[in-house]
Amino acid sequence: MLYRMQHEMRAHENAALDVACVVARELRLPVLVYQQCSARDAYASDRLWLFELEGAREVAQALETSGIRHILHVSAHPEEDGPLRGLVERAALFVVEEFPVPPFASRVGEIANSSMTPVWAVDARCVVPMTSVGQRHKRAFAFRREVEAEFARRVDLRWREEAPPDKTFSGKFDFECVDWLRETPQDLCAQMPIDHGVGPVPHTIGGSEAGYARWNEFREHGLRAYARRRNDAARPDGVSRLSPYLHYGMVSPFRIAREAAEDGAEKFLDELLIWRELAHNFCFHARDPERLGALPDWAQTTLRQHANDERDELFSWEQLARGETGDELWDAAQASLRIHGELHNNVRMTWGKALTGWTRDPATALRMLIDLNHRYALDGRDPNSYGGLLWCLGLFDRPFPPARPVEGELRARPTASHAERIDLERYRSITFRPARTDRLSVGIVGAGLAGLTAARTLHDHAIDVRVYERAPTPGGRLGAARGADTGAQYFTARDPRFRRYVDAWVERGVVAEWPLRLAVVGGGSVRSKPSAETRYVGTPDMAAVARHLAHDIDVRYGVEINSIGDVGRFELAGTRHDVVLLALPPADAAALLPVDAPLRTTAAAVVMDPSWAVTAVFDGPLPLDFDGAFVEDSPLTWIARDSAKPGRGDEETWMLHGTTEHGLLEAFFAAVGLEPVEPLSTDRTAWPHAIAPDPLEVECLWDAERRLGVGGDWCARSRVEGAFLSGQALAGSVLRLPCATEAKQLDLI
Repeated sequence: MLYRMQHEMRAHENAALDVACVVARELRLPVLVYQQCSARDAYASDRLWLFELEGAREVAQALETSGIRHILHVSAHPEEDGPLRGLVERAALFVVEEFPVPPFASRVGEIANSSMTPVWAVDARCVVPMTSVGQRHKRAFAFRREVEAEFARRVDLRWREEAPPDKTFSGKFDFECVDWLRETPQDLCAQMPIDHGVGPVPHTIGGSEAGYARWNEFREHGLRAYARRRNDAARPDGVSRLSPYLHYGMVSPFRIAREAAEDGAEKFLDELLIWRELAHNFCFHARDPERLGALPDWAQTTLRQHANDERDELFSWEQLARGETGDELWDAAQASLRIHGELHNNVRMTWGKALTGWTRDPATALRMLIDLNHRYALDGRDPNSYGGLLWCLGLFDRPFPPARPVEGELRARPTASHAERIDLERYRSITFRPARTDRLSVGIVGAGLAGLTAARTLHDHAIDVRVYERAPTPGGRLGAARGADTGAQYFTARDPRFRRYVDAWVERGVVAEWPLRLAVVGGGSVRSKPSAETRYVGTPDMAAVARHLAHDIDVRYGVEINSIGDVGRFELAGTRHDVVLLALPPADAAALLPVDAPLRTTAAAVVMDPSWAVTAVFDGPLPLDFDGAFVEDSPLTWIARDSAKPGRGDEETWMLHGTTEHGLLEAFFAAVGLEPVEPLSTDRTAWPHAIAPDPLEVECLWDAERRLGVGGDWCARSRVEGAFLSGQALAGSVLRLPCATEAKQLDLI
């Protein structure tokens, strides 16, 4: 019997597990419980993976104790399908969980349609099963009227645990399974190409034990006051904060409901049973909860009528993700999501409604709501997520005429009014507080793209960080001199982890697409080189990206770091730090690392080829029908009309990159077949550590014991994109560090 455990990560009060056990005993077969974490999953990040892996480790131990085999497969490559199809073919029955949220339901359907193995879907989430409510309900009062009698009958029922089958599965696999004796959740996160820019939440630990500890604390100290305190976001102890544990099924909703009923907590039960299960009812019957078509007809109509209304201000994804709207309540709410992975439900309603006026149309508002919630919230991608987000656009609600600009007849919920109802300063002090309790101080050497990305990521998580840069300006290889790009000429965005930032930078005017006419030249011949790949440049120069990232970061320019001090006593320019990150060329990093540090040997072995750049300004346009070219059979490697890039000046400026210091201007005219022309001016720039011909296969180097990291564009891929991802990986290594007091999760934020 194969049971695919996904959103019911518990070994108790689990109807899907019980079904597998009952049938297995009847057929005298063993049960195999299979879990998978895949980098192909949308929003895969250190935050979501660590929470899920902590729960997986705990449930694996509980199942093994009862004699049920549990395996976890981690897919390192986003395009990898994983071994599930092969396991299904070997099974007598495939048991899955009824989880009506994309893309989970469609993936199960694909397997069911392509396999001869019977597939049973079991609802282990709802007190009244989703399939027993035969229609989609548009309002809570109608849903309550249909199900309240059945809730009353079921809520007090005690769960009868099914005994495991007599046999334990002992089969072999042709794929790797996680060995919890050798690997930790932190190690598994570090190895995967997931989003390391969304860090774990130390005060919210995955697993049933932590979930029930949180419930017991709330039951004892907060449940009786729930009806009175639940809407006050400045009192986080007024709500249970159980939603991540309910989303992953680490706690039983049946036990929570049963015990709440014992305490007579009527309002809490109304939220848990009516509103939570109404959202499941909606997702179960909706064709696609991620489209405006899932809204009531009146809401679709009013949003469509006001879709083209003028908005006062539009914000990019990056501005919204970082809480840079200038609205104190909204930015504080987004900080709660970004830093703590949670958002008080009463504030979520106000937070969500604001996006209708800050995005260009309702469809964009819905996409942004889903992205921000699912990316940062530990309880994201849940039926309750869709219920709450779509409520902001009219779901489960009624019209409120007369119509207003942008919002139409949606219920009004302005942030200014909400801010007057709570202690805003207290709420801000809670949400902007670091999730870690150890108050780490991080020092970063190098203000190139990797160093600034690491600093930006840590700063976004409220970690104290300072950057030291020997140059007077930021950028590193994103260098520019006299308005010309002397370093990196352009960049691409192939990895979705990088691409979403680039899209936001384009929207904000930090970068622009460069529709260059590309060629290959050499020996006087010029051949066009068509390319469909989008190339980007900073505006007005490549260093604009670095300046953008460095905004409001503590960067000390003109500071040469010659020593980092001893492990455990790091000191940079007279300031003590708990963690040091070296975002430098490998030779420079190796020179600063302790002699006995393993990272030193690895970094020192990486070879970086030099490059020289010549900036040539001419009196007028050169008769060349291209903007950038790769050069063959020449000391030159690349030439580009720098003045053809978006946002540049009118002077005819060419950038020449080569492998030698001298003769590049002469080589330029020889390569393109032109008679030499005397330029108005020339400048030379040396890049002694320009490119790694054989970059490492990891995104950064990290020594957790020493709290020391090294990274740059020589890790994983030698491009601008590689430097960005290396910086995020460095920050992720810091954010994954165990927190000395993280086990005390009841010391709430």
